[in-house]
Amino acid sequence: MSTRYTPGGDEHLFVELSESMSLDAFFRGILITRELAARNLPGVTEICPANASYQVRFDPDVLSVQTLRAELEAIEAGLGTTEAVLDTRIVEIPVLYNDPWTHETLMRFRDRHQAPEATDLEYAARINGYTDAERFIEAHSATPWFVSMVGFVAGLPFMYQMVERDRQIQVPKYLRPRTDTPKGTLGYGGAFSCIYSVRGAGGYQMFGITPVPIYDPEQRAPHLREFMIFFRPGDIVKFRPIDRAEYDAIEAEAQAGRYAPRTAPVRFDLAEFTADPTGYPATLLEALP
Repeated sequence: MSTRYTPGGDEHLFVELSESMSLDAFFRGILITRELAARNLPGVTEICPANASYQVRFDPDVLSVQTLRAELEAIEAGLGTTEAVLDTRIVEIPVLYNDPWTHETLMRFRDRHQAPEATDLEYAARINGYTDAERFIEAHSATPWFVSMVGFVAGLPFMYQMVERDRQIQVPKYLRPRTDTPKGTLGYGGAFSCIYSVRGAGGYQMFGITPVPIYDPEQRAPHLREFMIFFRPGDIVKFRPIDRAEYDAIEAEAQAGRYAPRTAPVRFDLAEFTADPTGYPATLLEALP
């Protein structure tokens, strides 16, 4: 599809780059919104990138929607001569898969699930062709993930798996949403993984839980001192399976304000990924200390 521009009231312009999620659409959105931010255009007040789209909030008394659209069209046209390279960071997130808290929660809501006789992990493994939950966990945690957007609730990252499309894990959401999801839950819906930043309702399958704080308005954690939300679009995430003993140790460190996840700067090149979608992501993981 060609790029679609839709006004949202007097102060917003919604821009659709694709009708389906892909790394190409994601990259175009990231590069366009970063360039728009760099230009510091008078009247632009907020820029919100998403999976295959983005939205810009502007002051119509300073900037007309026609001028803003022309600016965005010019930026997108210039991408044809720009390498799809992103300077970002890679983040390691420890996860206790098949933990007792999400297990207790999912058992309370089996009447809302497609397969009430199975756990969420067992169901996801079966429909994706894995022999058991352990093999599925290996597949989920072996490859890195892109944070394509942050939202729905404050601090919640949506993550897209960095593999060829035919290897994408696909899992439908619950038939009816739950009224409860533990904070830190590693969820999955459609082609996206996520981490629930707060406790609340949700409809994604629940695979595990992380002890890492990713959202804190009081900014007590070392990695949240500069900003209360940890993730940002363009982050690359590596999930690391842990056992209960390590979960408890990290949880205690986090509660004491001493824990921060491992991170490292990295440069992602879309052309190199496209040329070697299996080997190239493995080289990115080498950047983690």
